[in-house]
Amino acid sequence: MARPIVISNGNMHVGINHFGMVHDFYYPYVGLENHSAGKSLRHKVGVWVDGKISWIDDGTWEIRIKSSKEMLAGHIRTHSKDLGIILEFDDTIDSSVDGFMRSVHIINTADYEREIRLFMHQAFVIGDSRSNTDTAQYLPDTQAILHYRGQRMFIVGAKADDVSHFDQFTVGLFGIEGREGSYRDADDGELQGCTVEHGRVDSVLRFKLSIAAHASRRVFYWIAAGKSLREALNTHKLIDLHGHGARQYATAVWWQEWLKPTIDSAAKLPKRQQDLFTKSALVIKSHIDNRGAVIASTDTAMLNYWRDVYGYCWPRDAAYVLWPLIRMGYTDEAMQYFRFCRTQLHPRGYLHHKYRADGALGSSWHSYVHDSGNAAPIQEDETAITLFSFAQYYYAHPSEELLDEFYNSLIKPMANYMAQHIDESTNLPKPSYDLWEEIYITSTYTTAVVYAALIAAAQLAEIRHDDTSAVKWRAVADDMQVAAKKYLYNTDRGMLRKGIIVYDGGNEINYNDTLDMSSFYGCFMYGLFPANSEEISNTVNAITTTFLPDSENFTGLPRYENDTYLRRDGKAPNPWLITSMWLAQYYTEIGESEKSATIMQWVEDRASSTGHFSEQINQDTGEHMSVSPLVWSHAEYMATLLDAMTENS
Repeated sequence: MARPIVISNGNMHVGINHFGMVHDFYYPYVGLENHSAGKSLRHKVGVWVDGKISWIDDGTWEIRIKSSKEMLAGHIRTHSKDLGIILEFDDTIDSSVDGFMRSVHIINTADYEREIRLFMHQAFVIGDSRSNTDTAQYLPDTQAILHYRGQRMFIVGAKADDVSHFDQFTVGLFGIEGREGSYRDADDGELQGCTVEHGRVDSVLRFKLSIAAHASRRVFYWIAAGKSLREALNTHKLIDLHGHGARQYATAVWWQEWLKPTIDSAAKLPKRQQDLFTKSALVIKSHIDNRGAVIASTDTAMLNYWRDVYGYCWPRDAAYVLWPLIRMGYTDEAMQYFRFCRTQLHPRGYLHHKYRADGALGSSWHSYVHDSGNAAPIQEDETAITLFSFAQYYYAHPSEELLDEFYNSLIKPMANYMAQHIDESTNLPKPSYDLWEEIYITSTYTTAVVYAALIAAAQLAEIRHDDTSAVKWRAVADDMQVAAKKYLYNTDRGMLRKGIIVYDGGNEINYNDTLDMSSFYGCFMYGLFPANSEEISNTVNAITTTFLPDSENFTGLPRYENDTYLRRDGKAPNPWLITSMWLAQYYTEIGESEKSATIMQWVEDRASSTGHFSEQINQDTGEHMSVSPLVWSHAEYMATLLDAMTENS
């Protein structure tokens, strides 16, 4: 299930599902330590009226979800015709303190006054721990519920009409000892008031509200977080004291300021694209941790059918995600990312496969042992694109201080590693894992990015008057470009190869002639071959002939021929939004804007109702496949539109 609403402040990140319930609750890192990752951990919302209870995920409520284009915020409207109740939620995370805030508007649609009881439930497994050692307890001095384990504290508070606190509460157990959850205590409209429990614990708050016919009341609900009880209490008291209106206003002002460069860029777009462009910037920002990591996706739906999630920082994804921000003039996010990479850089000068938001190595299925020998389990393109992105950032914000900070500590080690990691028999990069994380190969895509990174490093070296390094890196890049024409283009098929594997010192070469979108894109985007070259134009012809036999109807592009990842039985590979927009960027580059516009219309038609893009699309149903939102998809959308702006200016 996708996350139609994602909200964040860089420390706390909350994903809300299609029922309007909290589904993912990350703290204190974006994408790490999901305290609500599990089927029994949805934060339920219920209404008791006229003698019966109904929870908004029981299938009887009509639910509409919208996201804001002005800030990271969600608006959810749930309507039960049977109960004659409408609930409206306005959700956000405070911009200056770590507090998730919900304003709940309860509307009585009946023709008579009624007593309506609202129940707010919360369930955590703190630290995603498999042990049952959490505690929940009532705090009488602050009229709140505390959930905690170790250095993770969550204080739940709420007020009706910003005046009176909840009138009943209880804490209890779920998922152990035969307990379904303390929310079941609300079945009769009353809560027993248990004040403490430990193990696998949840809690419920109640508001008993008298609401006149066709009238409404509001409940302001929040969860304040901290790494100590004192920190969490300070945040709780601040939110309680100021109230919803003041905190919401301050947060809106913060987002208004942050969005200014995006709004300025969006104003140059057609009206139909402005909202999606702005929402894409918000999705990007929601997945950037304050310590620099850029998380691919916080949607935990992957756990339903896979071993892991996308809640990691892949340097490749991060560089692509930051590129539109750099182009629009943002600085903080890129600077924090480069510092993050500098801290994690291996002593030999490369970046690993992926990282957690705290900088620790992410999980990997890549081996150190290969048929051609032992080597680090990396994707070399991730090191290369980080260096290349730094160069683009430098040209946008040139300063001696910037190179003082990063040249010797990040750029030079990376460039030296890439210049040394060369197969002497071919002058191409030695093999590493390809960008799709599947095969160990000297891929055409990786070659292209490494080539561009070495050229960029040489240019930075010249600025630093490091002439020896500049000459060395440029020479390696020049040899690589010559070698690419010899080894990476299949003249018989008229297309760029996926890559090659070299054995026995160059005496044996295995060619992988799979038609791969990344081969075309890497060579075109990073200048390994000119955009108007025979190699690029012939590959584009192969792409359209193979993947788009109906020239009148764009149906999306897969990653490569016969891709099996999440493929449905008997079906063609799923189209990806990213690879489709790569072709749109190419058409923009060569001046065929109408073809680019057709692709972008296809992409926009596949956005969710809240403006989110997924990784893949089910060709038959249009369903989002894999995670949603995928931040890289949003970044490519923004980058493609920024390209069009440049061409039209």
